[in-house]
Amino acid sequence: MEHIAYIFCHGLNGSGQYDEDYAKKPYWGGASGDVVAKLRERGYDAYAASVAPQGSAWDRACELYAQIAGTTTDYGLVHSQEYRHDRFGVDFTGRSLIPSWDENTRLVLVGHSFGGVTIRLLGELLANGSEEERAATPEEELSPLFRGGMADRIRAIVTIAAPTNGTTAYDMAHDSSFDVKRVKIPFKYTMFDRLMKSRTKIEGDGRDARDWANYDMLLDNAQALNARISLLPHVYYLSVACNATIPGKNGTRVPDPAYMEPLFVKTSTLMGCYTGKTKAGQVVDDEWYANDGLVNTISARAPFGDPRKPLDRDNIEKGVWNIMPDKYVNHSYFQGGYFLKQDPFPFFRDLMELLSSLD
Repeated sequence: MEHIAYIFCHGLNGSGQYDEDYAKKPYWGGASGDVVAKLRERGYDAYAASVAPQGSAWDRACELYAQIAGTTTDYGLVHSQEYRHDRFGVDFTGRSLIPSWDENTRLVLVGHSFGGVTIRLLGELLANGSEEERAATPEEELSPLFRGGMADRIRAIVTIAAPTNGTTAYDMAHDSSFDVKRVKIPFKYTMFDRLMKSRTKIEGDGRDARDWANYDMLLDNAQALNARISLLPHVYYLSVACNATIPGKNGTRVPDPAYMEPLFVKTSTLMGCYTGKTKAGQVVDDEWYANDGLVNTISARAPFGDPRKPLDRDNIEKGVWNIMPDKYVNHSYFQGGYFLKQDPFPFFRDLMELLSSLD
């Protein structure tokens, strides 16, 4: 009998069931209550994973696999040597995230923010493994994750407000031609921004600078990562993008004070007027203005170039992105908000009903 396990993967600086503070401050729902626990109470076999708060998509995917499979985290021989960190991480043997991991267990992977990037890469590795790791690693040492061949264990992949194509929140910080000082930001929101950044600062540990999430979320690097991730024909793909901005001057977008999290107002304002061109030649124009405070709305809908269609609840197709209507909320809505408290459970309850109705 087929068993469906719902795996929730958090975004940057998030936490999950393996983290001590999760019970007191759940990533999924915050002060409004633990969304994942509420779903379990309603009969869904749902779990909140715990991956590196600021790690790269690769590292986080490896950690997520280890938690699901109940094994030692293996980042790969090639990857660990190239990016200068230990090959093996936390051992989840005997304490797996789900009760069992076999051919009868199929996964519904749900990722918020960078968690959406993480689960897409995990799906690719489960299906196709890693040619580089297979070529360099003795067979007896090779992780099953890098061997691949587990595509049939994935039922659905759901990305929520994910920087699927990167986010200009990072690119504009590296663009010397963008004059931040010309954009007027009320002082209190500058202070909120400093507070957020002080809590999300990366503490380097000697690894290569390319092995962090902030590298993966630059637009060019996001496209390079997308090129490595294939759409699996038997998997349901769903996504939802968010927007909490309103029209500003000269065609720009500015944060809607009724919906934007105060912590994100400065970043959102800058994203709402930033234009430029990446080193690889990708043009950032006014289509990138709308955002949820941290992620551009256009980026979160689906990978550029992948087949997509608006969500039709009566005809959800496999192997194509079924895009839900943009949700008018800020990026932290799914976490229950920070200063602007919200209750995301109705969204997740509806999502679970939709997913459980799939063939």
